[in-house]
Amino acid sequence: MIGVVDVGGGLRGIYGAGVFDFCLDNGVRFDYCIGVSAGSANVAAYLGGQKGRNYKFYEEYSFRKKYMSLHNFLRTGSYLDLDYVYGTLSNAGGENPLNYAKMRDAAAQMKVVATNALTGKAIYFDKKDIVQDDYHVFSASSCIPVVCHPYIVDGIPCYDGGIADPIPVQKALDDGCDRVVVILTKPEAMLRVPKKDALPARLLRKKYPNAAQALKMRYKTYNDEVALAQKYAHDGKVLIVAPDDCCGLDTLTKDRSCIDLMYRKGLQDGKKILGFLAFDR
Repeated sequence: MIGVVDVGGGLRGIYGAGVFDFCLDNGVRFDYCIGVSAGSANVAAYLGGQKGRNYKFYEEYSFRKKYMSLHNFLRTGSYLDLDYVYGTLSNAGGENPLNYAKMRDAAAQMKVVATNALTGKAIYFDKKDIVQDDYHVFSASSCIPVVCHPYIVDGIPCYDGGIADPIPVQKALDDGCDRVVVILTKPEAMLRVPKKDALPARLLRKKYPNAAQALKMRYKTYNDEVALAQKYAHDGKVLIVAPDDCCGLDTLTKDRSCIDLMYRKGLQDGKKILGFLAFDR
């Protein structure tokens, strides 16, 4: 069984969208797809056979005030309006609806990673948790702590899956994959540092101490999982696909030229997958 992991990364997730669009263009099929944060939306569009769909979310819709803005934050307490992204835009009759039926009926298994804010542990949703026009699992997986209120799923407050399991390569292997493509959205050698998550973790600590601790330690979790992916890559079980640089993009950076460049890098780097999968032909 061949799996793929898309780690997301906010607007850097356009890189994964490019990789998947290459796969759609070239008939690359995976048996198992697991997405984190924006990576979960990339997986959904890929399984829905919707080449180019997510490009518009990154390159066009993200610049709308309703999508993400200080206005949203001052009005609602959440910088990202996840109901707009995964509801208004994505529902049937919306501006850019997800092909839910094709995604649902695709042969591949699908997992979406979120973080339980109460426990700080990962939650792994699958297709049975997703119904037409109720894409709450994508919202939960993409909910950035502090800049967004937690997203409630079945009474459980959830945050971005990248807190608890940022690179779920072990999950993919444990679920039965023999080989896995891991899509990173920053250079493989670019590791996380504690400083970036220190302040958000402190702000989160009072209400959600377990999630705060997981966030504080995310740098170590991420770095350890990169090392694990590299170990499996050495053994031939994993292919790491990653950009050579971030093109000036961070999680919430709005720059159309940088976004487009990252997408082009994804399209180009997707070619590496053909060689990796050739061993199975």
